[in-house]
Amino acid sequence: MKSLPSSPITLIGAALTLGLSLTACSHSHDAATAAQTPMLVRDHDKVTIPADSPLRQRLQIATVADQATAQAITVPAIIEAQPNRTIQVMAPLAGHVLKVNVQVGDHVRKGQVLALLASGDMDQAYADAAKAGDALSLARKTLDRTQGVQQAGGAATKDLEAAQSAYNQALAENQRAQARLASLGAGKAAGTAGTLPLVSPINGVITSSTAAPGSNITDPTAPLMTLVDTSEVWVTANVPEDQVGLIQPGQQASITLQAYPDETLQGKVSSVDAILQADSRRSKVRIALANPDDRLKPNMFANASIQVPQPSQITVPQSALLMNNDSVFVFVETAPWTFVRRAIDISYDDQDNTRVQSGLKAGERVIVSGGVLLND
Repeated sequence: MKSLPSSPITLIGAALTLGLSLTACSHSHDAATAAQTPMLVRDHDKVTIPADSPLRQRLQIATVADQATAQAITVPAIIEAQPNRTIQVMAPLAGHVLKVNVQVGDHVRKGQVLALLASGDMDQAYADAAKAGDALSLARKTLDRTQGVQQAGGAATKDLEAAQSAYNQALAENQRAQARLASLGAGKAAGTAGTLPLVSPINGVITSSTAAPGSNITDPTAPLMTLVDTSEVWVTANVPEDQVGLIQPGQQASITLQAYPDETLQGKVSSVDAILQADSRRSKVRIALANPDDRLKPNMFANASIQVPQPSQITVPQSALLMNNDSVFVFVETAPWTFVRRAIDISYDDQDNTRVQSGLKAGERVIVSGGVLLND
């Protein structure tokens, strides 16, 4: 009896059944293979990661480098006005205070009139200048007349020389009188000949004043006002004796102030005092800071963190460090994907990196992430 040919539906069903059987066998084989492949292999102190281990995707390995980094020395500091920007304003002559135009705390501009004084000595200076000007005019006329007479043949040479000498002396005296008036501030403020304007020599802030309308000035060497230019200030840090040798001009410094706790200002060391303070055993280190908006007030408290270069040393990321009881260790690669656990000594943490005192050499490779997965 002849067998009937199979229908297409029957053939397709047989093919699907065979395919499912093969797939099932393949999955069973992969699962068996995965079950047979260990995550890692331990051999005494060595740990090897097999080629098919998923740990290879979770471990990060980096080469140890010998780097020179900076250590921050943080010390207390204070804002100070720079001495070469502090002016003691004094009256150049004895006199009487007529008017005071400013108060303590006022910002003033260079050339601004701070006070107006009345002075008998100023009257004398104006009188001297007037006499010198008149004498110069007369000497000029005499010289011109003598030159004219000589050109007509009616004057001796000695007469011309005498007239020229008299003119030269009158000119010098007039220049001296005018220079004295200028040095006293004449012409810088409206008023009578006897008034003496006290003008600001710089831009700055009035920090103290003893001038009052109606007061007399008997001692021209006594300051009437103190004027401070605070457009640039010093941050004066007090560095201990055992650390001052590490500080050099030009080093970077970060400044924080109690007045502005959320801000950090950047500057550079300008100078280091050559003399140690006898009472505190500290040296003053000064950092110049621009202060265009006058936010930094003299006598504000601050902290200064100065970046001090350190010798080259091995550093590793903190993520590479593992703990075992009281010791710190890392996993060092001795062969491709073979590691040994090695104890190291560290000094201190520097942001994300840690300085290693012993236990590692430059060029060695260590696990910097995922090492905890190898820890037993």
